[in-house]
Amino acid sequence: MERPILYTIEPPENFKQLLTLYESLGWNSLKLTVNDLKQMCNQSWYAIYAFDEQQLVGMGRVISDGVVTGIVCGVCVLPNYQSKGIGKEMLNRIIEHCEQNRVIPQLMCVESLKSYYETFGFEKFTIGMTKNINR
Repeated sequence: MERPILYTIEPPENFKQLLTLYESLGWNSLKLTVNDLKQMCNQSWYAIYAFDEQQLVGMGRVISDGVVTGIVCGVCVLPNYQSKGIGKEMLNRIIEHCEQNRVIPQLMCVESLKSYYETFGFEKFTIGMTKNINR
């Protein structure tokens, strides 16, 4: 029997676990440090973390003004824990938090994830754009 996953807004004691999670997904092309990730999460309007006992296995966050719009970003799950409903549970909690605060959740995703997010009620509404900067 699998252990239950703990979902919490309490951040990990050690953000090195988040660095490990990002690196396991190939998400650290910007060479973010443990301190960068800690600041990123602490400055988010809302963040949710998923733990298997003491191990961080997933996280997601929202950056927002807290009034109109919240941008869902960084929803991720360790590869060995994917396809177990962890991302879905975190996203449902993110949406619920936004709805309770009357904040419209929005996100950008790769084309291959469009149908996944549509199952949560998200709809394509615009073209996303980015500007690369030197870091």
